Amino acid sequence: MSEYYNVSEIFGENVFNDTVMRARLPKKVYQQLKRTIEEGKDLDPATADVVAHEMKEWAIEKGATHYSHWFQPLTGVTAEKHDSFITAPGEDGKALMSFSGKELIKGEPDASSFPSGGLRATFEARGYTVWDCTSPAFVRQDAAGATLCIPTAFCSYTGEALDAKTPILRSMEAVNEQALRLIRLFGNTTSKKVFPSVGPEQEYFLVDRKKYLKRKDLIFAGRTLFGAMPPKGQEMDDHYFGGILERIAAYMKEVNKELWKLGVTAKTQHNEAAPAQHELAPIYASCNIAVDHNQLIMETLKKVAGRHGMTCLLHEKPFAGVNGSGKHNNWSLTTDDGINLLEPGDTPHENVQFLLVLTCMLKAVDKHAELLRESAADVGNDHRLGADEAPPAIVSVFLGEQLEDVLSQLISTGEATSSLDGGVLQTGVKNIPDFAKDATDRNRTSPFAFTGNKFEFRMVGASDSIAAPNVVLNTIVAEAFSDACDILEKADDFEMAVHDLIKEQATAHQRIVFNGNGYSKEWMKEAERRGLPNICSMVDAIPALASEKSVSLFEKFNVFTRTELESRVEVLYENYAKAINIEARTMIDMAGKQIIPAVIKYTTSLANSINAVKAACGADVSVQTELLMETSRLLAEAKQALTRLTEVTTRAAVMEEGREQAVFCRDRIITAMDALRAPVDQLEMMVDKEMWPMPSYGDLIFEV
Repeated sequence: MSEYYNVSEIFGENVFNDTVMRARLPKKVYQQLKRTIEEGKDLDPATADVVAHEMKEWAIEKGATHYSHWFQPLTGVTAEKHDSFITAPGEDGKALMSFSGKELIKGEPDASSFPSGGLRATFEARGYTVWDCTSPAFVRQDAAGATLCIPTAFCSYTGEALDAKTPILRSMEAVNEQALRLIRLFGNTTSKKVFPSVGPEQEYFLVDRKKYLKRKDLIFAGRTLFGAMPPKGQEMDDHYFGGILERIAAYMKEVNKELWKLGVTAKTQHNEAAPAQHELAPIYASCNIAVDHNQLIMETLKKVAGRHGMTCLLHEKPFAGVNGSGKHNNWSLTTDDGINLLEPGDTPHENVQFLLVLTCMLKAVDKHAELLRESAADVGNDHRLGADEAPPAIVSVFLGEQLEDVLSQLISTGEATSSLDGGVLQTGVKNIPDFAKDATDRNRTSPFAFTGNKFEFRMVGASDSIAAPNVVLNTIVAEAFSDACDILEKADDFEMAVHDLIKEQATAHQRIVFNGNGYSKEWMKEAERRGLPNICSMVDAIPALASEKSVSLFEKFNVFTRTELESRVEVLYENYAKAINIEARTMIDMAGKQIIPAVIKYTTSLANSINAVKAACGADVSVQTELLMETSRLLAEAKQALTRLTEVTTRAAVMEEGREQAVFCRDRIITAMDALRAPVDQLEMMVDKEMWPMPSYGDLIFEV
């Protein structure tokens, strides 16, 4: 029988949220903690001890036996070390349970074993996790029992950020400070804080776990390195938004329940474009919390899949020939009293503050297009961007007809006097009411699209943390706001100055605006004519992170130091080379131990069959012979390609880590991998299915 529950009753039940704190903490302690959360005030040790005690008592009531500082190192996933609440037994021999303010605020994992890009040597082990009180603690319940998880930042002994959270918090402070400067110029004296509001859509694939375990490439690389397309892919568009299978629906139901208990506002679920592909989207949250929640979403998707006999694949391109998975990062700016700075209103041409914010956004994206592209750079994303299934690798901004018309008026005449109206949509069916249309259509080919009251950054890969793109967005917008305020705060005539600045920015950065088909060859040529960068590879995107322009940007707003940026560059090059090396070695293993032996077995069986038929009756065996010859030819081609891949992989392994190794992997190893895959995929279509050593694409994506 299906389980029923009241969402409003279970939502946030495992979160140490404001309601819990207000109920459990003494009023004075609660008020001081709120000041720390909202204003960054210091938390004195005595207050921290009270908070820690109540947090522990609450967690124990939820069944928790351990606590963990939950952090996000430069691995792209989360990390945790569990400590029990047990202290030394008392005289009666019974265990005592305690948790101090010091244990709440600070932890000390080994910093040398995480990627640091040279910030920490192997022998320099000390690092600190520090409580981020702006993101609520939560209790995670699973097969290990219940654990109190405390979101934390992670830094080195010398203070450098070794994680994704610290830069997010720094960038949020930067954009808050500059946005407050801007809205004060327009007379807003009541809003106390401006924060980035983020809603990331999460795409993923589900495959049967038994079949998954028969594919070494899925296990080790997260994607299929071999695989011929089945007779049907996604060309009929029948999976997209189609009816959800019961097995998948049951999985989605449990995912929702798990997330709701953790306070994650899972809102939308549906089938995506490719077979076996799906999507989950939450409601918007403050940027820092949205980053944490997206990590919880990815962890929950994978964990719950196992309970249902499935495996969740978050790789950007787990299957060639069908759409890959992205993570659309919806970003806006909101004040603490509910004002969205990207809300144009009914007459955007009259909304001067919005037009200034909008043109600042254009300036930010145009000036730092390479950096924004780098923030979405990922090994898996190289298979997706520019493949007519996701945005191109060229960064551009879609504004839609209404806003583009307003900007055109500003640029051509210096003044916008009207805004296009969406009009009324008439369906022609009497039973269906007419309704007001939006003034602008959507554009799924745009990497950075305005969608009503937010920007949707569509480049981000499905497996990535959304921290990096949001750090970049927050910081480049902070810079654009700062530049604008520097001018406007000195102006004698504010209205004239802001009018001139909007026109100037719209004119100077109109090249970044493109409303057309981002998949077209014509756009590639036009983008080149406009001078927009087209960065197709992660390896070529990485240098933008530590360019002089980026260093100046991040240091000005105290988001990254030069050292932190250079270390991240090294981590990214190493991660790229390591990922390609794993894929290459997996292909070598699969081809050498599974595929080539299976093909030899098949050709041997075929040859024996030919000889047997000849000996028995002398019948025509030309078809069998032709098949044997073609299979043998492809087998020889595969063996030659395997030898070449082995050679270049061995060569890469002895190279010094860094850009040179990453470039070699991209140019030489990937080429050799493609050369091995081509004959193997042809062989899969010829060899007896019973002899083929692994499940096919059809088995994986159509038999979930």
